[in-house]
Amino acid sequence: MAEEETHPQSGISPHSQIHRPVLLDRCLELLAPVLSRPGAVVVDGTLGLGGHTAAMLEAHPDATVIGIDRDPDALRRAAERLGADASRVHFVHAVYDRISDALEQAGVSSADGFLFDLGVSSLQLDEDDRGFSYARDAPLDMRMDTSRGITAADVLNTYSHGDLARILRAYGEEKFAPRIASAVLRERETTPLQSSARLVELVRNAIPAAARRTGGNPAKRTFQALRIEVNGELDALRDALPAALDAVRPGGRIVVMSYQSLEDRLVKQAFAEVTRDRTPAELPVPLPEYAPSFRNLTRGAEVASPAEIAANPRAASVRLRAVERLSQARETEQLPARAR
Repeated sequence: MAEEETHPQSGISPHSQIHRPVLLDRCLELLAPVLSRPGAVVVDGTLGLGGHTAAMLEAHPDATVIGIDRDPDALRRAAERLGADASRVHFVHAVYDRISDALEQAGVSSADGFLFDLGVSSLQLDEDDRGFSYARDAPLDMRMDTSRGITAADVLNTYSHGDLARILRAYGEEKFAPRIASAVLRERETTPLQSSARLVELVRNAIPAAARRTGGNPAKRTFQALRIEVNGELDALRDALPAALDAVRPGGRIVVMSYQSLEDRLVKQAFAEVTRDRTPAELPVPLPEYAPSFRNLTRGAEVASPAEIAANPRAASVRLRAVERLSQARETEQLPARAR
């Protein structure tokens, strides 16, 4: 499980320092064949501050990007960062599972490529008042789109013990979830939880001392679980993956970077489903109608190199997977007989 503090999307810190996007060169390499197509359209489903998009536009002057982000501030800042190249971007304020709506707004029905850099962005993590970081005190908000939805404080102060324990266990893989939920309920009987620093202290005190000695900040799993619950991240990913697989053109590519095991598991399962031969096992040869519609571009999940992690610690937990949609000719070409 990745620490919540280690997720990157490239962007501008509060001190205007540009963060290099994670696995930038590898993303450009994987998407280059589709970005080089005449009139190429690529969807950046998690635009953030536009780091990956800026690199794609610079390397491929004829390409267009549909940039989706649920954070209005991210869209505004990305447009500023991209400068003149912003004219080649269709900015869409939405969650990345609204792919068909984003394509429709851009006047297309499909795309040559998709890029997803999941989790919390540098913009959200670095701004103290957003409440995503357990390293700095802030109001317990954690909404990626601050214009709508419940906050982390709402979850902590209104959910039942059972629901709190469930999300901490399911989304944070927190084995001390019931103890933390009990501590939250005791706390809110007298004072509603509003401060990230107070939550960190409460979680630390709820976890046995022996368990606090390893694994980093003991609150990291609780913060991750709350963020996922507040933003419906796993539900959005479950909907976004099949939507992207349906909307990518023949020969098109989908690249996904995830930062914790729950996300990566969903990506792995979705890609495995479309890259496997579904011919019934009892038949002696593969049948074209059961052939895979995609092929894997990565062998398992790729990770950042030690050099990249040293330069950008937020890359430490990244897992990259990518697939390519097979053309009709490749899908129906004669396949070899199975070994008997």
